[in-house]
This record gives sequence, C-alpha cells and structure tokens, in this order.
Amino acid sequence: MAKTKTKGGKKDGNTTPLRMTTAEATVAALLAHGIETIYALPGVHNDHLFDALAKTGERIRTLHTRHEQGAAYMALGAALATGKPQTYAVVPGPGLLNTGAALLTAFGMNAPVLALIGQIPQAMIGRSLGHLHEIRDQSGIISRLVDFSARIAAPAEAAPLVAKAIQSMFTGRPGPAALECAMDVWGRSGAVSPILPPTPPPELPVDDDAVLAAAKLLGAAKNPLIVCGGGALDSSIEVTRLSAMLQAPVLAFRRGRGVLDARDPLSVTLPLGHELWREADVVLGIGTRLMIQQTAWGLDDALAVIRIDADPQEPERFRPPAVALIGNAKPILKRLLAALPAHNRKRKSLKAEMQERQVKTRTRLNKLAPQLAFLEAIRAELPEDGIFVDEVTQIGFVARLALPVYKPRTFLSPGYQDNLGWGFATALGAQDARRDVPVLAISGDGGFLYTANELATAIRHRIPLVTVVFADGAFGNVRRIQQERYGNRLIASDLTNPDFVRFAESFGAAAERVRKPDELRAALKRAFKRRDGPSLIEVPVGTFPSPWEFIHMPRLRGR
Repeated sequence: MAKTKTKGGKKDGNTTPLRMTTAEATVAALLAHGIETIYALPGVHNDHLFDALAKTGERIRTLHTRHEQGAAYMALGAALATGKPQTYAVVPGPGLLNTGAALLTAFGMNAPVLALIGQIPQAMIGRSLGHLHEIRDQSGIISRLVDFSARIAAPAEAAPLVAKAIQSMFTGRPGPAALECAMDVWGRSGAVSPILPPTPPPELPVDDDAVLAAAKLLGAAKNPLIVCGGGALDSSIEVTRLSAMLQAPVLAFRRGRGVLDARDPLSVTLPLGHELWREADVVLGIGTRLMIQQTAWGLDDALAVIRIDADPQEPERFRPPAVALIGNAKPILKRLLAALPAHNRKRKSLKAEMQERQVKTRTRLNKLAPQLAFLEAIRAELPEDGIFVDEVTQIGFVARLALPVYKPRTFLSPGYQDNLGWGFATALGAQDARRDVPVLAISGDGGFLYTANELATAIRHRIPLVTVVFADGAFGNVRRIQQERYGNRLIASDLTNPDFVRFAESFGAAAERVRKPDELRAALKRAFKRRDGPSLIEVPVGTFPSPWEFIHMPRLRGR
C-alpha cells in the first residue's frame, strides 16, 4: 500500500514521519494553530526561520517592523484586539531585550503572545565565548517574562512545543509564552511526526458548592457590586444579565471597560465606583486582581468578597475571600446565573438612582473639562465597535475615567505596567489584526516618539491607523509632580519635538494639525475615511488640569 507524506499532517491513506527542518516544522505548527501573521525583524540567527516563512507563500504573512519593540508591541496589540494567539520573532540578546517591555506588558495583561527568539549555535550556549548576540542565561531571562518557555533542540520537538506553548496561554492564568531556537538548529533536518490540529485546553470543573455559596451571598446582599477586569472580556452577556438580576453596578477601570455597555446606568468607573465600594456589602470580582480596591480603598469584616479567577493562587493574594471560584469566567457565570434566582431577594430598579449619581459624577469630572472636550470629539467620530488605544498621557488618564466604552476589547490600556510609549506600535498591531474596524491611538509627544519610527511599517504594510498626538512639549505628568511636590525644580521633563505633521508626511502618511475639539472632530471624520494607510493628527495643547484626585482616592474601609 502506498504511503503519502504531507507537510500539514493530514492523512491521505497512511502517513509516515515527515522530513522537515526545525524551522519548517515550527511554521507548519503555527499554521495548524491558526496563526496567519508573524510580526518580525529578521537577522542572521533566524535566517532559516524566515526562509521557511517565505516558502509558505501567502499562507502566513510576515509583517516586518523597523525595531524589535515594534514587532512585539504589534503582536501584543493584535492579541488584545482579537483575544487570539499572536506571534513575533526576533534575534537573541539585543533583539530579545528590545522586546522586553512589550513581553512584560503582555504578562501583566494576560495576553496570548508567542515570542520566537533566536539563539547562538547550540554547542556555544552557556560557554561565554563572546558569540554574536550572546547573553548570559537568556533562557532564565525569558522565563521571568512569560508563563511558559522552552528551547527547541531538534526538528521533532518543534511542533509539540508550539502546541504546548499555545495551550499554556489558555490554561490557568492566560499569558504569553516563548520558544528559543539555536541558529544551527533552525536549519537542521529530521523526522517529524504529522502535525495535528490543536486540541482545546481542558475545562476545569465548576465547583457547584462554591457556586451555591456565591449565589446565596449575592442573593441576600443589599448592595452588591461587581468589579470586572480582563478576565471578564469574554463574558459580557453573562455579566450584563447578572448585573440586571442583582441590580448591581459594574465597576471597570481599564481592562474591563466595555464588558457592560457604558450606556447602562449600572456601568461605572473609578469615581462613582469609589463611592459604591463604601456602600457595598458583597463584591463579586470577575477576572480582576482587585488591587486598587483591596489595597487603597480598604476591606473590613462587613464586606464579603467573592472572586472568580483563572489562577488558583490569585484569590488569597490580599485576603482570603468569602468564596473563591477557579476557572474561566463564562462557564462559572452561567452556573451562577442558573443558581441565583432561587436565592435572590426581591429588588427594585436602580435605574433612576444610578442615572442621578452618574450625572453628579460627570459634574465632578467637569474639573477636567479640557480633556473631556477632546474625548467627546473622539467618541463622536469613533464608531461603537472602533478600538481606542490608551496611552500614559493626560488624555489617556481621563479616558480611563470618562470615555464611554460600548463593547469588550475596544478599550486597550497597558495594565499595571502602564509603560510610556506602548500605545502607537500596539495600536498598529490592533489595526493590522482588525482591518474591519477603525482603530484610534492617542499619544502624548513624549510617548509617541518611543515607536514613531514604525510609521514606516504602517506605510509599508498599508495599516490605516489614525493617531492623535497631544503635544505639550513635556513629559507632562513628570513636570506636574516636580511643580507640585518639589518646589517647581524642573529637571528632565521638557522636550524638543519635531514638526509632527511634516514628520508624518515625510513617511508618506496623511497628517494635519488642529487646536480645538471641534477641529479634531472634523479631522477625525476625514482620517477615518482613509483606509489605505496611516493618518496622524497633531494637537498642540497647554497644561491640562490634574486627574489624580479621581484616580488616587482615599481609603474608605478598614485601616
């Protein structure tokens, strides 16, 4: 009987082991797992990998950037916008380290990013011979930035390790993974088992006793409060139903924005959430560390906390909760919704009360009127399903408090790393992966120049990202702190900028300068109509009022 060899591992009669290089097996495994794009910057350590990518034709697209950090941030943005695994590839040593901030941010945001990192020749690793791009204990460095890491040592190991790495991203706490491969191993040929489609990670059984305990606590609560983080992004329907059933406000600061539509009066951000924390008797945290609430706002014995976490180590990190539910939020919430009606007290609608409280909160936020006016212009032109990419800038801080967000994964914010300069390249990745919707990046003049060179990438690959650069000529937050806390002794906070319009136009991007919110709205309308490449809008601004009284708020409970 004839035997057929197939590189995809699909059976046509019998199948024998394939002879492939490590690089070819790795690329075949990526394709089997649905990876369609790899964000990358080539180099000699990965030549065989790029040759394997070239052999795939159009089945996997290689999007090359101008800097390694751009490749990693783009993979991060694509992962955040889609919720699906995304991949980048760079050389070892300096290449790896240049991606460190993005990989660290992916870890903090539980983003499914797979890093493919080159290595020096296998026999040279660990010998400190001074090989090109050699770095002491590269594997150890990588392991501290990701949830799973390994080194591919032979062709037969490539596909199983790719599968293990991607499965690790969705087992327990989600997060990034990394695979190293030595430059001589990439091109080594060997027998490879047929590459099979991925198997989904096993679902953890739901603890029905814990669900019942949670249902009883929530059902008896007088003032329940729900807090959503990134772990709730795929549970919008369930959270919306639960909020309505309990008449419970839903608080989200950054990652959880849009899980409950901002037009629902029960959807709240930090300022009103702070008031509600004082009043709450039962809090349900869904896929959130509850770090601000537990460490800054405080806990006491009159507050029962229920937690839904993918990571079994998370619930007791601050204080043991009343109930801990471990696993993915969606199936747990479905069980909770089924159990709750039998225990839920009769509840009156909070719509009128919450609408009144929302109005009072917006009145308080009018102290931030200059930022709010620009955000209103942005919201007016960005479609409901358009994606807004936050930055560490004065407009960004206020967006976390006041920008209405209508759908999950449409507000991307850098999590607890809050790293300046993440926004532009991350937004490029989000827009590349979601060409079906407009993506808007905001930046300050300080953060934008971290990755502004990737305008070349946007032009090369025709990525229609719209970027608004608010330019105040300073690291504005740093300067404010120096003014207010250090006797106005200013140091290292003022900036010298290019003409951002001419800068963008020099790459071939569309660009214009506006100064007022109504002008910004008109410019955005024009920019969103262009879908053949990037657009930049510069907005010169002065000093904005401080948002910090609405973010760093005082303790309410306990000591």
